[in-house]
Amino acid sequence: MDKLRSMEVFVAAVDAGSFTQAAEAFRISPVMVGKHIKALESLLGARLLTRTTRRQSLTEIGRQYADQCRAILAQIRQAETGAEAMRAAPRGKLKITAPVSFGSEWVSPAMTDYLRAHPEVSLDLNLNDRVVDLVDEGYDAAIRIGDLEDSAMVARALRPYAMVICASPAYLEQHGVPRTPADLAQHECLDFMQWTPQMRWRLREANGERSAARPRESRFRSSSGQALRMAALNGFGLVMQAELLLAQDIAAGRLVPVLADCLPVPRPMHLIYPRDRQPTPKLATFIEFMLERFGPEVPLPYQTL
Repeated sequence: MDKLRSMEVFVAAVDAGSFTQAAEAFRISPVMVGKHIKALESLLGARLLTRTTRRQSLTEIGRQYADQCRAILAQIRQAETGAEAMRAAPRGKLKITAPVSFGSEWVSPAMTDYLRAHPEVSLDLNLNDRVVDLVDEGYDAAIRIGDLEDSAMVARALRPYAMVICASPAYLEQHGVPRTPADLAQHECLDFMQWTPQMRWRLREANGERSAARPRESRFRSSSGQALRMAALNGFGLVMQAELLLAQDIAAGRLVPVLADCLPVPRPMHLIYPRDRQPTPKLATFIEFMLERFGPEVPLPYQTL
């Protein structure tokens, strides 16, 4: 028999002082009430109730067990009530992971708006470029850049992760504006250390064909997109980073886009989360917020290109 059900029937029989009243409460027969209690006694190896034709009384073990059953059942009801409350309104902790650069530049500032709108939600935002296992590591959702592997996750498209090549006005005035990928051999090109040799400054010609030209060996390499951005702002060279990460500098005129017809094909970006027939309100409102803020049709907050 179901142990929790037997505990509920046992407590009801004790509180009512009657198998008959307990049976009516659970819409079962008095005989079935007795079977539930006998199942518990068999499990415990001890008698819980002493019954005569006129009355029933608890044994010493029965009194202690009844108290413990009441406490257990109360905790279960409390847990169920809490779960129902979490599905009624956005509340509780969200655990989200996103790539470092996009997460720090755009997701983090956006999350303050989300949290202001939902004061009963708290947020753990982990910025990490590795592929996180959402289920094993307990994350509610993740932002992924690039093609997705087959999985049981739900994937919602965000705006494509397009690249842009920029330099400061001072750099371009001193060194000239590159017109073709081959011109990069005459320029300082800031390298992102995470690029593989095959991915390094992979550009296209203006006609759409993949370019065979490669820039000269970089004098400034970094694993941080922010470090490369600062070098470009300081007039040291050309930087190729995500359009999202440089949009505000472009809008302010601190950086100037070049080679717009030669950029790599934009990579897809998705919000992914475990499949659930009924997501909690905190997750559902987060998904809605992210699509409104970063959906595929939403223009950049600082659109310049």
